[in-house]
Amino acid sequence: MATTPTTEHQFDAPGVPSPDLLRERRRLHTKLKLATQIGEGIDGYIIGGIGMAMGALTTDLHLSTVMQGLVGASPLIGIFVGGPLFGRLADRYGRRPVFLVDMLIFLIGSVLQFFVTDGLQLFVIRLVMGIAIGGEYAIGAPLLSEYAPSKGRGRLLASLEISWYVGYALATVVGAAFQGVHGGWRYTLASSAVIALVCVALRGGIPESARWLLSRGRREEAEQLIARYGMDIDVSAELAETSEPRQQGLRALFSRRHLRGTVFASVFWAALVLPYFAIGTFWTQVFDALHMGDNAVAALLVYSFTAVAGVTAGCLVVDRIGRRRLLIPPFWITAAALAMVAVWPTSTPVIVGGFLFFIFLNAASSALTAVYPLEVFPTSLRSTGVGFASAMSRVGAAIGTFLLPMGLDRFGARFVLLVGAAVLALGGLVSHFLAPETTDLDLATAARISQGRAEPSGHR
Repeated sequence: MATTPTTEHQFDAPGVPSPDLLRERRRLHTKLKLATQIGEGIDGYIIGGIGMAMGALTTDLHLSTVMQGLVGASPLIGIFVGGPLFGRLADRYGRRPVFLVDMLIFLIGSVLQFFVTDGLQLFVIRLVMGIAIGGEYAIGAPLLSEYAPSKGRGRLLASLEISWYVGYALATVVGAAFQGVHGGWRYTLASSAVIALVCVALRGGIPESARWLLSRGRREEAEQLIARYGMDIDVSAELAETSEPRQQGLRALFSRRHLRGTVFASVFWAALVLPYFAIGTFWTQVFDALHMGDNAVAALLVYSFTAVAGVTAGCLVVDRIGRRRLLIPPFWITAAALAMVAVWPTSTPVIVGGFLFFIFLNAASSALTAVYPLEVFPTSLRSTGVGFASAMSRVGAAIGTFLLPMGLDRFGARFVLLVGAAVLALGGLVSHFLAPETTDLDLATAARISQGRAEPSGHR
């Protein structure tokens, strides 16, 4: 059986639900959206906080250049492990238990950061927190996507990226507030515990994904949830996927059926985040290399809030202009923007304008990192695929973050910016050939199109 289009409410099913069902459904969806959005926000908060804290903790903990790179890259390295690990667990054992355990790791790690006494301890703690961040990417957005209707799904999922950038910007503000406090970097890093505690409370009582239940052959339980909450799910399409021969786990991602989606999701995501993380983490050093160090703190605040504006714009247009138009042109424009700064590194208008174009459009396209990976994989592999793609994206980001301070020391800002431009250009090229158009399609149908096994009917 297949559902018909939804009503004006983002989650409402066809027909007129009873008042009791409507209240229960809205309560669940509000709780799920908040639990997922706050989880995404804490990811940005943890990564963003290190940018403001790095200078002070480097002095207090006597970090070498190598250890600076390791501490900055540690969450990104952790994502490499956490994304595939938690994704596989969520596909095998269910979305619900992983959704809660993941946030408990955030809570414990946040508190422990306050008590570190050397760089190695901080590296290990943030590495474990990075594993949890990988888990969040692998479970948070997939769970929300499996409750969302086809119409408006892009905007709903893209709103998670707004939460990420808001978390990143909030960490910048908190870090700036503690800059004048002795040991203030400890408070900056540990303050994420407050957000994690709220999120743990929200995640209790959220039910399992009906799509996941269908993928495991538990149709009766799934249809009870669909009826209870009026979910917009094409049950026939989901069951058709489960009736076909399929592989499980990471190996399946490299089968002929799924390789295209795996390569696309991994490469476009990596190309978007590598320059952003590397430059954002070592923003002060980048500005020093461009002889604008006196304005570095103010510039980092502008950097963060411009990104919030960009991802908000991306969220607003993702369902209007389509996925491909939001992804491919900005890749080329942002590559050109960084290249301009590299070519004219002494011109203040070029530096400011180039970075603003880069930040805004990069963030706008980054809205798709919470959308595209969820649409190119079927339910049976969704969390595994998203986890793997997030891991691959963070491998690139970790390498960039680790190498950037050494690259600045040895080759200067111009070389670093040209490398960033080249990465963005590569992302544009790969996306041109591999990115499918999945706007307004049911998740199961979108996955089949991404595999080249179906064509969108009457779709732009």
